[in-house]
Amino acid sequence: MSTHTSYMTGFGSHFATEALPGALPEGRNSPQRAPYGLYAEQLSGTAFTAPRSENRRSWLYRIRPAALHRPFELREAGAFHNRCDEVPATPNQLRWSPRPLPEAPTDFVEGLFTVAGNGSPAAQQGIGVHLYAANRDMAGRWFYDADAELLIVPEQGRLRLQTEFGIVEVEPQQVALIPRGVRFAVALPDGVARGYVCENFGAALRLPDLGPIGANGLANPRDFETPVAAWEDREGDFELVAKFQGRLWSAAIGHSPCDVVAWHGNAAPCRYDLRRFNAIGSISYDHPDPSIFTVLTSPSDTPGTANLDFVIFPPRWLVAQDTFRPPWFHRNVASEFMGLVHGAYDAKAEGFAPGAASLHNCMSGHGPDAATFEAASSADLSKPHVIADTMAFMFETRAVLHPTRQAMEAPQRQADYFECWQGLKKRFDPTRREI
Repeated sequence: MSTHTSYMTGFGSHFATEALPGALPEGRNSPQRAPYGLYAEQLSGTAFTAPRSENRRSWLYRIRPAALHRPFELREAGAFHNRCDEVPATPNQLRWSPRPLPEAPTDFVEGLFTVAGNGSPAAQQGIGVHLYAANRDMAGRWFYDADAELLIVPEQGRLRLQTEFGIVEVEPQQVALIPRGVRFAVALPDGVARGYVCENFGAALRLPDLGPIGANGLANPRDFETPVAAWEDREGDFELVAKFQGRLWSAAIGHSPCDVVAWHGNAAPCRYDLRRFNAIGSISYDHPDPSIFTVLTSPSDTPGTANLDFVIFPPRWLVAQDTFRPPWFHRNVASEFMGLVHGAYDAKAEGFAPGAASLHNCMSGHGPDAATFEAASSADLSKPHVIADTMAFMFETRAVLHPTRQAMEAPQRQADYFECWQGLKKRFDPTRREI
């Protein structure tokens, strides 16, 4: 057994790693007899004929092939699904308080709760938005998502992801990216964990182009970390759970699927520390568009319009002069799901705690609450202001996000969310230009 937790750096790089010397074949991918009696197996994350710049695939050298398990059977429907057409999408602003941690034993998959989504796995476009809350390890159970790659955003508690490619450890203010189809199990070093998950049904997430920003800034490729090979040869009565076309399926499996002794390629899990993000901002006037805070993007078939943008609002300086420094009032053709990992969000004075979530759909007006507006309108702009000890994020998508019935009926939904804007007073005075 190998349990290394070392990492290789770079985003989308072509890696090569072996937990036993010589386990990677030399000069070919599929020799007649692979070293150590291993099976050669390719994981294709894109079509074989995808352009080289977008092609993602890895070769795995494993103790048993992934085909070795009993037939799948449909599991009973739970709270993790893609049924986002049960209730009409609403133009109302939506917000939820943090979900409580479970009382009954609940692992990562059991603790997933679907909030909203658009598109579909069948259409290979759109996203699913979920929350998780767990209090036990996935002992003897592994999971893979055939519908989407997974972006996992912890808010409370560390996660230890045992994947086919190696071990990925993440804590709050870090994220993990698991490619479509990769099998993994989640252990909870702190005993409990809570956070957010985005399923990306569309094109794989990648770093955004920087354009006039230049060669450096935002998320730097070398700060993404991919695990070295780490295998286990363990037999027993285990379970393999698959998400396929929006439903969960279960198969008996007699061994750990994390038995990959070596691998090479560029379709692999990785992690990224959001605290390493190099924020870009205005040093003259006006609050810039939030697109400059994009960490990863999934492009659509319309240039410049994302299937998914993963955007963060990290600690940063605000120095713009003659400017309302918090985010402005806004209506967006895209739809925005927002969460808070740490601290406070600068556009909301209260009601938005770590673990909470909000949804502002296409053309739904939103922005700072009344208290934030009043404070920012009279702030002393002769001094720079640092936003410290915070980490918020947004899943932004081009299509309307349809909330699930369970999310609309959840006791955590803040039915009075609209009240945060009701204190905005009429300030207009036609006799005075300067207010």
